[in-house]
Amino acid sequence: MAQYGRRILPPDHPDSRMVQKVMDRLIPASGLGREGWEVRVIADEQQNAFVLPGGKVFVFSGLLPICANEDGLAAVLGHEVAHNVAHHTGERLSRQLYIIGLVALLSWTIDSTAQLAAVVLDYAISRPGSRQQETEADLLGLLMMAKSCYNPEEAVSFWQRMIKAEKFAPPQFVSTHPSSANRIVAIQKWVPQAQDARASSECGNTSGYMDAFSRAFREDPSQGFPTRRGPPETVDESPRSHGGDDDDDFW
Repeated sequence: MAQYGRRILPPDHPDSRMVQKVMDRLIPASGLGREGWEVRVIADEQQNAFVLPGGKVFVFSGLLPICANEDGLAAVLGHEVAHNVAHHTGERLSRQLYIIGLVALLSWTIDSTAQLAAVVLDYAISRPGSRQQETEADLLGLLMMAKSCYNPEEAVSFWQRMIKAEKFAPPQFVSTHPSSANRIVAIQKWVPQAQDARASSECGNTSGYMDAFSRAFREDPSQGFPTRRGPPETVDESPRSHGGDDDDDFW
């Protein structure tokens, strides 16, 4: 992290405040304690985010335009928090120790240089295991954002925007992450489950109003608050007649 030290935005920066705002809503739904979590925004065009052990979450500013709104950002942060919820760091360490043992065994019996064994085990065990963890984090993060009153359908929109932004995406079998297209397919299958989780949460009674509000307004990620769409409404300043039936009058 030393190379990013001077690029970390201050806590009072609009981007930092927006990321912290979303994080504060997600943590209660994670089942983890509020203490110890740190969120930092790095001023860099990379379209990425990551979490370190101990609850330190980093978001590159280049990812924020793809998030587009707080719901999209919640999909990203929920995914990162989910890695901690599922103890993926510990699982990765255990898997690496297992692979190291297999490499040592194969180098002693078959491949004296251990290079071929390391490559085979990386593609056969390590990368598939990593993709499985990413898929699990996608699901847990989706449920987390839904329980935090964010719209889970925005997770699909986020990955659709990510596909457009990707300059090059390697085939899934050589990657540590599922392809964006496969993530969209999986998330679309999970959205009904996430909507049920949202409806059963404390925000269930207000979700209809929030969805209507979101259609009328869009959120400006650089400011962290809604911006009105379209031109302002014109106001009829002509005198009104106050008849006996007030039901048709809206003030």
